[in-house]
Amino acid sequence: MIYIKTDEEIEVQRISSLLVGMTLAEVAKHIRPGIQTIELDRVAESFIRDHDAVPGFKGYGGFPATLCISVNDEVVHGIPGKTVLKDGDVVSIDCGVLKNGFYGDSAYTFAVGEIKPEVKQLIEITKQSLYKGISCAVEGYRTGDIGNAVQNHVEPFGYGVVRELVGHGVGKKLHEKPEVPNYGRKGTGIMLKSGMVIAIEPMINLGSRNISQDRDGWTIRTADRLPSAHFEHTVAVRKNEADILSSFQWIEEVLSKMND
Repeated sequence: MIYIKTDEEIEVQRISSLLVGMTLAEVAKHIRPGIQTIELDRVAESFIRDHDAVPGFKGYGGFPATLCISVNDEVVHGIPGKTVLKDGDVVSIDCGVLKNGFYGDSAYTFAVGEIKPEVKQLIEITKQSLYKGISCAVEGYRTGDIGNAVQNHVEPFGYGVVRELVGHGVGKKLHEKPEVPNYGRKGTGIMLKSGMVIAIEPMINLGSRNISQDRDGWTIRTADRLPSAHFEHTVAVRKNEADILSSFQWIEEVLSKMND
């Protein structure tokens, strides 16, 4: 069953989703060479709890932390710990919160200091592909249309689209139906209806699309050990245009001040 939300429920979910964006912006203030990833996790957990919400990932399926922090060749689900960020790293941070009974889920990929031009381009193209996918989150389209839009945007650059991990419905549960792959054929997959809320999250590799899982049972990394990028928004399907419930606005305000 796919859970169709009422307009009132979507507005509650928007509050959760915006809080994720605010949390990631707070974390962004601390991203610098020399910081341990566990410190970023503590910043996020405190911020979420201070806003009367609960970290959505902590304890989910046994995951031990508030954030998934994935560095360089780690695609997703990296566990915060003693890893120290260094100049030239690329780090994707995925965050979820539970507030008023609904989840928000969003991710952003950050550059640490000066990164290589090809990695900078990977980040930019991955982010663009997220919005290409979102443009298809409209009633009457299908999940395959979203995946096709992402895939067609990134593959001409020679990038690999991760296939084993996908976007998903999100609401009273962190992961609901339908699955939303980042590849596919137009006109295939589940028909989208107004009131569906989905997390669209391209995971794009600089090289091969193939991945492996670490012994920790969580961390996914690229098989060729080249960098990966990941962006995610929580989006409500509407009749004429997708409604993005999460936001990168605060994150980008922080980054812009840091780069001045």
